[in-house]
Amino acid sequence: MSKRNAIYAQSGGPTAVINATACGVIEATRRARAHIGRLYAGRDGIIGVLSEDLIDTSRESAAAVRALRHTPGAAFGSCRYKLKGLEENRAQYERLIEVFRAHNIGYFFYNGGNDSADTAWKVSQLSKKLGYPLVCIGIPKTVDNDLAVTDNCPGFGSVAKYVATSMRETGYDVASMARTSTKVFVLEVMGRNAGWITAACGLATEQAGDAPHILLFPEIPFEPQRFLARVESTVKRHGYCAIGVSEGLRDKDNKLMLESGLRDAFGHAQLGGVAPVIAAMVRKHFGYRCHWAVADYLQRSARHIASGTDLEQAYAVGRAAVELALQGRNAVMPVIVRKSNHPYKWTVVAAQLKNIANREKKLPRGFITRDGFHITARCRDYLLPLIQGEAPPPYKNGLPAYVRLKNKPVPRKLASVYKIMKS
Repeated sequence: MSKRNAIYAQSGGPTAVINATACGVIEATRRARAHIGRLYAGRDGIIGVLSEDLIDTSRESAAAVRALRHTPGAAFGSCRYKLKGLEENRAQYERLIEVFRAHNIGYFFYNGGNDSADTAWKVSQLSKKLGYPLVCIGIPKTVDNDLAVTDNCPGFGSVAKYVATSMRETGYDVASMARTSTKVFVLEVMGRNAGWITAACGLATEQAGDAPHILLFPEIPFEPQRFLARVESTVKRHGYCAIGVSEGLRDKDNKLMLESGLRDAFGHAQLGGVAPVIAAMVRKHFGYRCHWAVADYLQRSARHIASGTDLEQAYAVGRAAVELALQGRNAVMPVIVRKSNHPYKWTVVAAQLKNIANREKKLPRGFITRDGFHITARCRDYLLPLIQGEAPPPYKNGLPAYVRLKNKPVPRKLASVYKIMKS
């Protein structure tokens, strides 16, 4: 039988280093030409696989592939599209197998977060049920750092470095103007249910009095009066107050402080800006001049300030995914295991997808101070190694120089066209 081909797809929100994982996958499959034929990519994630809209990565030069290591975004396009259960939509899975069979696919790599791990798990199971031989590997990626089993998630270290840097820099700015101008600054960061990114803001604090003075986590119910009292005492003591807040901040009834009412393709609530709400609350109560910012896509796309550790780990899990596939390790994910903090040492091992899919790792209570407003030394020890190292991209005319791939399509082999329905 001829060598079987592989498909790689990216899913969910991009990170500053997800393309480094793609680079790891592509370079590893090219080194494994004796065992793997061509590597295709799904255009816009699993949607590209369902619609037979595939990209031939062999058409990209070695230099272009290397340049993925310093390029943000999702080079092949991503999506938020969750597969239903096999019993709910059997035709969807049969279509996947139809595409796999038409292109002689023996390996499927799906690079994403919680819902993507669920998709990878379902695909691994459907191949067994439908009698199609397939090695399915999930690859970790999420800025939220909430995947179970793995010590940390590729993508998180870079967003952590970005928000900590932003908080430190704005802290200096606000402190210099506080006597006659802004006294309170609020930075909203990502984190629907887990406060890992909010915690990373706390790394900006070097000594007592440094920004941020208050962190608001989704794991700690928001109590307005306790919060306002802390703001007042902070301004009296330091002259200003810098606050980091998670987009997923909840009240004592576990209700999101701000929700748009819309849902994404995964069924998650689309969150609005909680930062202006917090700022308005402070302004109304004290009359302080307040400014706020929402980091939004800036935090996850900031490749210019990516963590060197994060970049290395993102590439490593891509390479490891291919190695696991060559070993025939179906339904697994390469995850990061921390061996020590001082010095920081880590390795990559295989974990079962069934132990990762649809599970969420929240910030441990022991990582949050007793009063609920900052991070502990234990949390700092966990976070600091993940933001170490600088890996700036090349620059041209004063701006980062990124690569755009050719993304040449693979000729379609199926007569039927699959219409993508809203999931």
